[in-house]
Amino acid sequence: MSWIELLKVIFLGIVEGITEWLPVSSTGHMILVDEFVHLNVRDEFLQMFLVVIQLGAILAVVLVFWQKLWPFHRRRTDQESFWEKKSDHKMIAGLQDFADHYVSMNKIIMWLKIAVSCLPAMVIGLLFNDLIEEKLNNYIVVALMLVIYGVLFIIIENYNRKRTPSMRRISEISWKTALLIGVFQVLAVVPGTSRSGATIIGGILLGTSRKLAAEYTFFLAVPVMFGASLLKLVNFGLSFTGAEIIYLLTGMLVAFVVSILAIKFLMGYIRKHDFKVFGWYRIILGVLILGYFVGKNIIA
Repeated sequence: MSWIELLKVIFLGIVEGITEWLPVSSTGHMILVDEFVHLNVRDEFLQMFLVVIQLGAILAVVLVFWQKLWPFHRRRTDQESFWEKKSDHKMIAGLQDFADHYVSMNKIIMWLKIAVSCLPAMVIGLLFNDLIEEKLNNYIVVALMLVIYGVLFIIIENYNRKRTPSMRRISEISWKTALLIGVFQVLAVVPGTSRSGATIIGGILLGTSRKLAAEYTFFLAVPVMFGASLLKLVNFGLSFTGAEIIYLLTGMLVAFVVSILAIKFLMGYIRKHDFKVFGWYRIILGVLILGYFVGKNIIA
């Protein structure tokens, strides 16, 4: 194991933890980082590593929002029943009583809505993932998407300035809206778009508050990123060296800690500010990436 490589892993974990949750495209940043801080490991491990360290970021969401995510707990007996009418069937009525005492049905419904939001990206990802990786995973596409969605953030925030959100709580998100947010998430299969950026833009356009759009984006990331990480792990297999295990666990731990800070920062920031600053940041980053690689190719 090399200490220099371990320091690179820590740096990559920091970049992942920050850029995964802010709507600025983790892919765009990783392209730049890889150009200057290249991890000297097997190519197969590096491709897996850059995806699987997201597990640390996922655990951060679970920790920060545990009370809003976990649906199983003992409820007070004086709380109103979720069911408008109890079933006359003894077994079904028993299940309803059990749910009233030990399950938050509103959170179960929330998870079902999240599942609906995941469907479009799952279908498109499974069908076209290899094609997208082959044709679109390059600096030109990433830079263009950074700029395009940066401009969209600014336009949408200006448009949204005088609108009053129609949804401020997840319970107010309809099944149709959940599906449409999932459609917006499909846009993020194009590198440089930003998964959080696409779903936040979608949520705001559909009428959610900024806070709700950000929260729903975080919750939606849990099954999406867990599934992507699991798929990469399965495809990679268990052929780790000792050093690779240390690198992976370190990257996940760093991403976990930094993600907690990034999530808390974003939720605090949007209470008083809009997303336009991230739009301008994306435009600048996109221009820098395009300029750097075009200049590099001209010199070469």
